[in-house]
Amino acid sequence: MDAPSAERRLNDLLAGGSTITFATAESCTGGGVAARVTSVAGSSDYFLGGVVAYANDAKANVLGVPRDVLDTRGAVSPECAQAMAERARDLFGATLAVSTTGIAGPGGATARKPVGLVYLALAGPDGTRVEEHHFSGDRAAVTDAAVERALALLVEGAEAALRPR
Repeated sequence: MDAPSAERRLNDLLAGGSTITFATAESCTGGGVAARVTSVAGSSDYFLGGVVAYANDAKANVLGVPRDVLDTRGAVSPECAQAMAERARDLFGATLAVSTTGIAGPGGATARKPVGLVYLALAGPDGTRVEEHHFSGDRAAVTDAAVERALALLVEGAEAALRPR
């Protein structure tokens, strides 16, 4: 039997009585994480909402990513991913928040920031974890890989939050 998808695993962990909630802040995935989560009945028990902040102005004006981060480090940076996740967590009052920012291609790349470079962050009660990934393939493959890893991060965060302390 196949393992359940990440969104089904989240639902198994959080639906029907958990106090853990989460939100999303997405750029390069364009709402793909939120779409996958909300494809499962019962997700309204724990998914509070999401922001697709594709343009830098949206990252700054909606999510409150500091302009100096965008101007000095760029939208595709660990600092931006961290700020996006932390601001989404605060904005929605969620236990956890995940963010995605990267270069899905085929354009937009530089020598220092190639196509496939994606930063993901998970903000929670114990701090924020940022991951750097270099996904391969075309635009769809990079986006799909980023969505999958973001969902896996949420599962990991939910499992950690549910562990007795």
